[in-house]
Order: sequence, then structure tokens, then C-alpha cells
Amino acid sequence: MSSTAHQTRIIAIQDALRDMGTHDGWLFYDFRGSDPLAYRVLLLDPSRHVTRRWYYWIPTSGEPVKLLHKIEPHVLDELPGQVLQYVSWEEQQRLLTSLLRGQRCIAMQYSPLNAVPYLSRVDAGTVELIRSVGVDVATSADLVQRFEAVWTDEQLESHRYAVTTLRNIVDEAFAHVSSCLTSERPLSEYGLQQFILSRIRDAGMTTSSAPIAAVNAHSADPHYGPTERDSSLITRDNLVLIDLWAKQATPGSVYGDITWTGYTGTHVPAKQRMIFEHVRGGRDAALLFVQNQVAAGRFPCGWEVDDVCRNAIRAAGYGDFFIHRTGHSIGEEVHGNGANIDNLETQDGRRLQPRTCFSIEPGIYLPGEFGIRSELDVYVSDREALVHGLPLQTEIIPLL
Repeated sequence: MSSTAHQTRIIAIQDALRDMGTHDGWLFYDFRGSDPLAYRVLLLDPSRHVTRRWYYWIPTSGEPVKLLHKIEPHVLDELPGQVLQYVSWEEQQRLLTSLLRGQRCIAMQYSPLNAVPYLSRVDAGTVELIRSVGVDVATSADLVQRFEAVWTDEQLESHRYAVTTLRNIVDEAFAHVSSCLTSERPLSEYGLQQFILSRIRDAGMTTSSAPIAAVNAHSADPHYGPTERDSSLITRDNLVLIDLWAKQATPGSVYGDITWTGYTGTHVPAKQRMIFEHVRGGRDAALLFVQNQVAAGRFPCGWEVDDVCRNAIRAAGYGDFFIHRTGHSIGEEVHGNGANIDNLETQDGRRLQPRTCFSIEPGIYLPGEFGIRSELDVYVSDREALVHGLPLQTEIIPLL
């Protein structure tokens, strides 16, 4: 990474701080890789060997400052700014106090009450230390979102490829199930998972973990993962849920992440059709809410979108069976660092940002029976909320 790239990033961070107008600067802190977000935002190599605490202060305007231990004076060499060095803890605290003198409110990777655990990277003791010098610590959540979750044009194209390819793999997977059943070839959940993995690799994509392939009661476990030794056979009259996520292997590519359900028979049972209708109702209500809000120039908070989806499922009488957030940020990691669609597990008060992406994936899970989830990905532009990888699922697919 060139020094020009780092200088450009610092200028962009200072522009963002001025746009927000709420912080005097952004203080990055790390101890032995405790804050991976710092390395990503600052374009640093996360594999470097670092054993001592370092700080990097970016004021809203003016020159950045590095505070480094004397035995590791080069760990931030690629970043611009004045260098301060310490040896003892007393010297570290004295220099930190001097560095922050006159500041009122600074951003750090901190989340009040741990509301957004993706952002809670600075330990409580360090927050106490900063506050002890008379400086208020505020969350860097929206700043991180700006530099971690906003996509380039190239990343959007990689998402289109990923989600379109995954959509085709869904069809191939369901066709594979049908073929195995009609030819009476045994197929397990694990076998279906491995079939999907092979198609992902054939498409030049990679995934952080194996996809979900679950039948009947296993589909009521949102994070079920079949293994070679513990896997149900897929037989006739089974509900089949597949959840698959992947991205291109090219550096910088971003994920697609979708979930579909099928039924290994000619007629889907009435209860399963009914549950799917409720799940689809929540999914589509959330999508329409986002589309209308963004078209009107308003970008809602993650918790607001979750409420729209969850309230639709509650109205159907199944709120207690929708046991996870409505969706998550999507980026270079399948669970990204932008706003999540969540007012259940946390209350995500971050607003959706232009050029970011997230999933909408409500589910109803009936223990011992089956679970239905329907997942799509939403990309937000300046005035539109778009879904790629069409068509969307509108009913459980009969596979025979």
C-alpha cells in the first residue's frame, strides 16, 4: 500500500469528521490486534507483529499524531503524522493527556452499553483512561460504517455476480435433489451441502463457511450445519432449506447471501405454505419500507426496519418464533460492519448509508417441526433500494 493511499485515507477521514461535526477527532487504539477495524480503516497490514499498545490520533483538522512504544517505533511508519514515543506507563499516560488536551469529544471504537458489539473493540479500561483526562468518548459507529460498509462500483459489480450466481446455484441444488429422489440415489443434507460448495468453487467464488442444508426439524435450527457423520437423508415429503453465501476470490469482492426453501413432493402442506406466507409478508413489508423511505430521501435506522418486519410477523401470531434479527450488514465479510437490521438482539441506531448493502431474512422456527426463512440482499443507492439476484421466492418450491 503506497503512502499516497494512506495520505488520501487520512484526508477522507478528516472530511468525514468535518461532515459529522460532532467529534474533535478520531482516536485509534490497538493492543496485540485487539481492534481489527483500526487496521482495516487505516489500511494497515493486520498480520504485522505488534506486542505493545499504540495510539493514532486524527484531529478534525491538522496533523495526525502517533503514540508508540520505543521498542516498536515503526509499526505505523506508513501513516503520516508526528511521532511521540513512550517507555513507561506513566510516560504513556502523560503523553496521552498532552495529546488530547483541549479536546471535548472524540470518536473511538466504542459502543454505549455494547449496543453494537461489532464496534466494541476498545476495552473499558482504556475508555476510562481517556475519560480520566477530561475527554468524552463517543462511538465511531457511523465513521466506521462510512469506511467499512460503503461500496465502490467494482464491489457492487462483484455483489451482482455473487448473488446472481448463488441464485442459479439454488436452482441447480433443487434440481439435484429432485434428480436424486427420482432416480432413488441416496442424498443427505451433508451431500447437498457439498454439492452447493462445489458449485460455489466452480463459479470462482469462496465462502467463509459451509452453506446450510437442512430438512424438516433441522430447518427449525437457524444455524444448523450438517456433518458427514451426523446428517439426515433427504427423502420424499421433506421440507428442504438452503442458505448459501459466497463472494468472488478477487481481493475487495463482497458477498451475496440468500436463503430458499423447497419441498420434496408435488403438493406443499398447508401449514408450511401458511408459515411461508407470514415470513414473506414480513420480508416484503421491510423491503417496501426501505424502498419508500430511501425514495423520499430518508435513510432509516436498522432498528426501524427490523420493527416493520417483526411487527408483521407478530401480527400473524408468530412473533415468539422469530428468534433472530431481521438482517445484517454485508461487505467483504458476510456479516459486515455497517448497520444491522436489528431491534431484537441489539437496538442498532445506525442509519442505513448510501452505497451499502444488508440482508432481510425473517424466519419462523417451530421446534420439532420445521423452520422457514426467506433471505434477500438490499443495496441502497442515493435514491433507490435495489435487490439483485431476481426473481425473489414467492412460494415454497415443489421439487417433484
